[in-house]
This record gives sequence, C-alpha cells and structure tokens, in this order.
Amino acid sequence: MALPELLPEFVTVEDFFGPPVRTAASLSPDGNRIAYLAPWRNRLNVWIEDLDGARTPRCVTADADRSVQEYHWTNDPRRLLYTQDNGGDENWHLYRVDLDAPDAAAVDLTPFPGSRVLHFEMPAERPGRALLTLNLRTLQEFDLHELDIATGEITVLAQNPGYVSDWVPGRGSELFATTMTASGDFEFGRWDSVTGTLHPLLVFDGTDYPMGVYPVQLTPDGTGVWIGSNRGTDRTRVVRVDLASGAETEVDSHPTFDLDTRPMVNPALPPPLILDRRTGELIGARYLRERQVIRPLDPLFAEVLENLSALSDGDLAAISSDESGRRWVVSFTHDRDPGRTYFYDHTTGESRLLFRPFPHLDPATLAPMTPVTVPSRDGLELPCHLTLPVGVEPCGLPMVVQLHGGPWFRDSWGYSPGVQLLANRGYAVLQVNFRGSTGYGKAFVEAAVGEFAGRMHDDVIDAVNWAVGVGYADPDRVAIFGGSYGGYAALVGVTRTPDIFAAAVDYVGISDLAGFMRTIPEFGRRFLVNNFHRFVGDPDDPEQAADIAARSPIYHLDRIRTPLLVIQGANDVRVVRAQSDDLVEELRARGVEVEYMVKEDEGHGFVNPDNQIDMYRAIERFLARHLGSGAGEQQLRT
Repeated sequence: MALPELLPEFVTVEDFFGPPVRTAASLSPDGNRIAYLAPWRNRLNVWIEDLDGARTPRCVTADADRSVQEYHWTNDPRRLLYTQDNGGDENWHLYRVDLDAPDAAAVDLTPFPGSRVLHFEMPAERPGRALLTLNLRTLQEFDLHELDIATGEITVLAQNPGYVSDWVPGRGSELFATTMTASGDFEFGRWDSVTGTLHPLLVFDGTDYPMGVYPVQLTPDGTGVWIGSNRGTDRTRVVRVDLASGAETEVDSHPTFDLDTRPMVNPALPPPLILDRRTGELIGARYLRERQVIRPLDPLFAEVLENLSALSDGDLAAISSDESGRRWVVSFTHDRDPGRTYFYDHTTGESRLLFRPFPHLDPATLAPMTPVTVPSRDGLELPCHLTLPVGVEPCGLPMVVQLHGGPWFRDSWGYSPGVQLLANRGYAVLQVNFRGSTGYGKAFVEAAVGEFAGRMHDDVIDAVNWAVGVGYADPDRVAIFGGSYGGYAALVGVTRTPDIFAAAVDYVGISDLAGFMRTIPEFGRRFLVNNFHRFVGDPDDPEQAADIAARSPIYHLDRIRTPLLVIQGANDVRVVRAQSDDLVEELRARGVEVEYMVKEDEGHGFVNPDNQIDMYRAIERFLARHLGSGAGEQQLRT
C-alpha cells in the first residue's frame, strides 16, 4: 500500500470544488471590456471589467441561489444576456443585463411559468434582436420567436407543428428547418410559414445521428448552410449545403479526427465552427481525438491561431475577439492548469495573462492525464484516459473507474476536479470511452447498438482487467463511479459483475430504462427513436419490453452485494428522483449497505459549489472506507 508521506501535498475538497476566482471570460464587441463569471455570495455571477483596468470590476448579476452557467454579449456592448433555471429544473429563462444602468436589476425577458428557452441566437443581420426557440404557445412544442432585446417584445416567426427539430433563419423572411420523419431520418429544407410545411433539400439517415444533426449554421450570404456530416464516411466533417439546389460540398475535414460535436450535449464547451465575429464567415473548425486540432480556414486567422497556440501547451478553448479581429481573449484546456486566460493584440503582438481560475492550485502537485488505448475482447480499441497519483509507485494502486454520461458523449483530455481529487488521495483513475462514445467515428458509435449491459459493460471490465494486468491496479480495490448513463453503468457493474468492484457510486444514474424513457422531458423525447429506442428498445413494444427490463439494474438488485453510494438532485427532470428513491428503498429492504444523498436545489448534475463540496466529501469518505488508500486513511484520521 502506498505510504502517506510519499503522496503530494494534500489538497482539500474545498480547494478543488470551491468556485473559481474568475472563469469564462469573453471580449465585448468593441474590444474595450471583458465579461466573466466570478463568485458573488458563493455563486458564480457575471462581472465586467475594463480591459485597460480604468474602473473597478463590478458584478452585474445578483443570483444568490444558483450559479450562472452561461452568458452572451449582444452586438450592443451595453447589454448582456444570460440564461438561468430554477434549482436545476431546466426551465431556462433568458435575462437581460443593462451595463449602463448599474443599479438596475436583470430583466427576465421570458417570464412565462413553465416555459423553457431551448435555444437562442443573435444573428449579425438582425441587430438588437434575438431568435428564441421557446415553448410559449404550448409547453410541448417549441416555436421560433423574435425578441426585441431592448423592449422585450416577442413576435412569433414560425409555429412548430410538433416535428421540427431545429429552426434555421435565413436572410430576410426566409426560414429553414430540420424535421424528423416517422422513421427517424432528418430532413433539412425550406420552411413554408403559410402552410406550415417543409420543402426538403436533403435527407440525413437518422441512424447516423443518435442526437440529431449538428452543427447547422447559415452562411453569411444566406445561400448555404454549414453542417457537420458523416454521410459516406466514418468521420464527421464540415460540408456546405447550397440552399437553392441542395448540393452538398465538403468544406473541411481531418483524415482521422471527428469534428468536435460535444457542445451539442454540453453547450458550455466551445462550438466546433469558429466564425468571424463581424462577418460571420467560417474561419476555423475544431477536431478532437486524444487532443484537439483546430484547422484554420482563413489566412488572417491562421496567423492569429499560430500566435494564440504559442501562449500555452494546452488546447485552445474559448475564443472571443472584437469586431475588428484585432483584440482577442482566449482560454486553454489543460490537465493540470485549467482555464488559463490571455489577452492578445494581433496588431501589436502584445499578449498577457489575464488570470488563472484556480491560482491556489499548483500544477506541479496535480496529476497528468494520459490518453491510453485498451483492447476489448472482441478487438475494438477503446480510447481511455489514465491518471496516476503523483509521487507514488504506479503499482497495485486502488483504482476508480470513472464513466461518462450520455452515452453519446465522451471523456476528453483536460482538467477534472473529481479526477484530480481522487489522484491526490492516492487512487489511479481510469476513464473509459466504451463503445457508443462519440468522437471516434460512426462505426464506434454503431458498435453499441443492442449492447447496453452487454458489450458496453464488457468494455469497462476489459479496461479494468487491462489496468490490473499491467500492474497499475489492485484487483481487490477497484471502484466504479459514473453520472447519468455512467451511473447506470455503475449499477450494471455491481449487478452483472459484483465480484469485480469493492465500491460503487451512482450519480443521477438510470436504474430503470423503461421508466427513464417514459419520463424524459418532451424536448428530448422526440429523439428517442434514434438513440434509446434504437440502441436499447421501445418500452411500448411488448416484444422489446422484456429485453429492456433485463438490461435494467432495478430488476437485478438481488445480485448487489457491493457497498453503494447514490447521489441525486431532487429537481432532476431527466433521471427523476423516483428512480433513485425506488433503488435505495429496495436495497435497504434487502440489507445492502447503501448511502443516499439528495440535494433539494439541484437537477441533473450539481451546479452550486457547496453541493459539489458536500458530494465529493461523501465520495472521499466512502471510497476511503472501502478502498483504503494511504491518503484516504490519512483523511479519515484527520
């Protein structure tokens, strides 16, 4: 067992999960100010600061209940927009901040009970306006609205007949849309607002797109759209669709990498298409595998990109510029020095560090995250990430297998406070991109069809056996931990292979697949035909219902003998609380050791820092009791 004195300096849970001093900086359109998120009453709120430091930074939002997660400059540098829900219920409202009225409260522009802003954008050709996908008419259908940002007036542009997936406004009154057919294919075409019908230009095979077609971006001249397409290839690339003829032309691709489509699931991540702020022209595209590659599509941006990339050995993350393209504010993804943010002036060549979000964390004490490839039993190569504790011989370590949600998502190289906490406590951490994970080609996703609790689980076990076989992990001290689909995978682990795991953590995980599909919110239910119905089955089909039950952990709780920690947000609308309540109640009735944490002000994943701290304190204690690393034992003693 690793000795405590060999471990790096002990870092507290609070230091890992307390709010950053600053994060998510973005430059104003005129290049004179930056906005960013920073704590106010222990919640992240929006702040602004003059770039030249002439005035004291000031907080311009005042949410003491829940951290703000996303904000946007308007094309008028006097105004910002941000979204916020209520305790994790995902009923997102859109708020306006008037920066020249410092004493004015933020204005709720969509103050309609039960409504949700599913998406909004501010096209350059519509100054002072925002286009909202909003369920104002009926809670089940999302229509396209135009919002006058200054007055708050909302006008309906198009009514959703119930099958439109995405709206794409064109020039003037032109409107395009993506719709889903009864068989699950996606049609893109011109929308007739008078008749409420689509005139298709092209069709995408729905089996290629488990979460929908993404991205879809109108070209500035209004004659085409840029789309992420894998038609006729295993890799997702950028194509241009001509809006007159429907002709599809490749714009850019990478020979081995997929276009980075993670922002479709997590909008906080930078978008794959990098657009000129003033003209809207496509100047770059992001591709991702082990590390990110940005391919410049504009000569000037190629020069800027070269200089920006030299600022850090991390991957370029958020990028914002003024409308002239002269001034830039950028941040970086890094496994040990996250979010380092710089200012760069392309005219003068000046650059300077603006801030590190976590200045109290010493990168030298943090553990490197290393991409590794693990062979599965059927020959599929599994892209994984291995993080080993610093200062400890990587031999016979207690290990935590950490699994991502989705499952149509992926783990990527970069900073993870949870992974770093575990490594700091002496655990090896193995993140497994099992089959079905996105970003590794179409065939890798397709390999998961019919394999929930089957080969997807085999991939996890194969990764554990690999880590044990090469000597990193102690086979008697392996835990499994995941959120959402990852929580489901953790429950599968302790029902299918209970002897493999010494402990398990289920964080907002699915225990009943049929129940999950029946209670998923309306905005996600229309996609079930391409993802859960195709990969698992339709619970309303009697012939498929038995197989779905067989793949649901709730029906196999008699197999569980592994200590379990269950974590749930009370307001979760994706994996509802009843899933975890039923699981815990039955396990306790059977005498299984199970701990249960519920946070009343959270939804599908904890946002507020104090709740994250409570959660990881519980995980820390739980794993130390059942895996017993040197650092964990030291923490228990203190």
